[in-house]
This record gives sequence, structure tokens and C-alpha cells, in this order.
Amino acid sequence: MPDRQKTMLLTGASRGIGHATAKLFAQRGWRVLTVSRHPFDPACAWPGGAANHLQADLSEPDACERLITKVRSRINGEGIDALINNAGISPKEIDGSRMSALKTDYRTWIHVFNVNFFAPVILAQGLLQELRMARGVIVNVTSIAGFRVHPFAGTAYACSKAALAALTRELAHEYGPHGVRVNAIAPGEIHTSILSPATNIIVEKQIPMGRLGEPAEVAEVVMFMCSSSSVYVNGAEIQINGGQHV
Repeated sequence: MPDRQKTMLLTGASRGIGHATAKLFAQRGWRVLTVSRHPFDPACAWPGGAANHLQADLSEPDACERLITKVRSRINGEGIDALINNAGISPKEIDGSRMSALKTDYRTWIHVFNVNFFAPVILAQGLLQELRMARGVIVNVTSIAGFRVHPFAGTAYACSKAALAALTRELAHEYGPHGVRVNAIAPGEIHTSILSPATNIIVEKQIPMGRLGEPAEVAEVVMFMCSSSSVYVNGAEIQINGGQHV
């Protein structure tokens, strides 16, 4: 009999790292269930893309719960081989500068944490049974801003990513006995549409490799974390930043 087609659920699939990850997994034969706030973009030309797209606003906890129900109806009793928590928001001031701790209001804090942290919590809780069935993998997308002050990423974003890194460790400890591995990737300056205009200064002064990373390069690391080549990797946070963290 042919091997069962693997299934992954990817949040934040409409652009950047998420878009590149969806394309790569589809090319490798995976069924890719994508999630974003927006309808499916016809420009995203991977097999079954439109049919496997789920529209949900992850800033609303109730929407996350409804998403779990929708996912279960799509997979029809089968397991989930990978859950990629990629969706993230990083609000800026009106002039495009970073939002500091003292200037970030409570509602913005909650909005950022709902998308960047609590949505991964709810999805990991709600889909544990499906992940256990497939002995699946969770990959959380954190950030270099989660462990060092970043000139462009705001405080709420940084704190949410630090919390997501801590959640990765906790889930690795709790889900490991269920056969589910939980890891994280922490991208640095990646060539996406959300880069700040002055990113070139960081590239010149902080990145030993002297260039931006590409979304496709990040996607390859995600693929590795979801493959049989990483079966003993659990609770890790992989830096993808060209050496910026050193």
C-alpha cells in the first residue's frame, strides 16, 4: 500500500515565511491546511491550496476553538503530522517606530498575545489527540527579539515570542511522553514585507554573513524539524539569523 499522505496545519500562511513553508511542504507531497485572516490568494499556486484553506482571526480565542472544529472536519478522523504556529503580529507606532513598553496600551498587549502566544496554546491543547495519532510535531516560530532587545520589534511582540519559547520547552516536556515533539525556530532578519526600512544597518553591523535570510531557507529548517532526520530533537529553539545572535 502507498504511504499515507502527511498533513500539516500552518497558521500565518498568506505571506513571508508561512507562504514559503506552505509551498515547500506541498512540493514534498504533504497536504497543507493553511490558516490566515484573509481568503485564499489565487496567486498561491500549490495543489489543493484553495480547498485546504481555513479563514480565521487568531486574535479571537473563540475563533481558535472554531478553527479546531473545522480542522477536525477536514482531516476526517486522521492524524496531524505537523502543527506550525507561524502567525504573528508586530504593531508599530504611527511613524513606523517600535512600540515601547510604556506606550503600549493594554488592548494592544492582549491583541498581540492572543495571536502570537494564546492561539498556539489553544491549538496545541485542542489538537493533541490528532498529533498523538500521527506522532506529530509542533514547530513554534519565535524570534531573535524574544531573547534580545531589537531596534524595530516592539516590546509586546518581543515578550510574546519569549513566552512562546518558554511554551515550547513546557510542551516538549509534557507532550514528549505522548510521542509528540515540540520545537521552535527563531528567525532573525528575513527578507519579507514586514522588514523595517533601516534593516540594512543591522545587516551591515550585526550579521556575520552580511545578508538577509530568505523565507525559503527558513522553510527548509521547518521541513527538517518535521522530518525523520530530527526524531530525537525535542525542546530545541533553532536560531536562523546568519549568526546575528552571536
